[in-house]
Amino acid sequence: MVESSGRRFSLREGQSWAIGRGDGCAVMLDSRPVSRLHALIQRRDAGDLSLVDLGSRNGSYVNGTRVSFPVTLNDKDKLLFGDQQLIFHNPERSKSVLTASAVGLRNEPTTALHAHSLTTILVVDIRDFTPLARTLPESLLSQTIGTWFLRSGQIVQRLGSWAQKYIGDAVMAVWVHDRPEQVGADILRVLRALSEINTATAEISQTLGLPAPLRIGAGVNTGPAILGGKDYTALGDTVNVAFRLESATKGIGLGVAVGERFYNELAVPARSSFVRREVQLKGYDGASIAWAISFDALQKMLAQG
Repeated sequence: MVESSGRRFSLREGQSWAIGRGDGCAVMLDSRPVSRLHALIQRRDAGDLSLVDLGSRNGSYVNGTRVSFPVTLNDKDKLLFGDQQLIFHNPERSKSVLTASAVGLRNEPTTALHAHSLTTILVVDIRDFTPLARTLPESLLSQTIGTWFLRSGQIVQRLGSWAQKYIGDAVMAVWVHDRPEQVGADILRVLRALSEINTATAEISQTLGLPAPLRIGAGVNTGPAILGGKDYTALGDTVNVAFRLESATKGIGLGVAVGERFYNELAVPARSSFVRREVQLKGYDGASIAWAISFDALQKMLAQG
């Protein structure tokens, strides 16, 4: 990416880069119209890069269009943050450059990459966001989704996520289980992250004064996955099922649905809080077993230790 002053920011290494005037931003823009944490560039599964606004005061623009949802960046796109214009250069995916300043916030994975690993995949989606988006001003929509992405990403990273992706109005987070004896503890961190995201979602609704509260649904699945190299990608059936479980919560009537292996890794007392459901997962033959729980019950379960 290139800034009008000629400063250049390399995006060759890492998974995400924060843009803003605050300390620690990988792309630091020293200008009052730029928010302290303004936007985020995220490496996606295919290796390309996308831009998401993080609820900035003056918005983020790509070629003159305000960013409300993650936008895939193309070579020579013109980006505007406040009064700062930058040009994104990506002639080759491995040589992406953003012209601006400073190097800092790298969201490095917390473990080495593996070809095949035991993982837990968490998918969290904002419920009924499309009709809500139709009623919101563009600036409030951008602030809502950007703030939610930021808070959710911070929570899962703090609780051990190896990587996270922002997809439309959903977040996918990946935990890698390197040590078999720690799987149970990892599973508990996933549930804590999910509960904290639900709390943060309610707080965002209140703080921004939305006309209707944000609600989320979540699917969680444990199993083997292929973890890609520099694209920080998780692939495989375990990932697909996590997305299908999240979708299944709409029919179950409870906020969270988890797969059988995840359920079996839970401590026995915790399992009693879940209810067994048969669900039809899109693209899979026959009924599948899911274990479901409401967010209220999840919070109570975690509070009991």
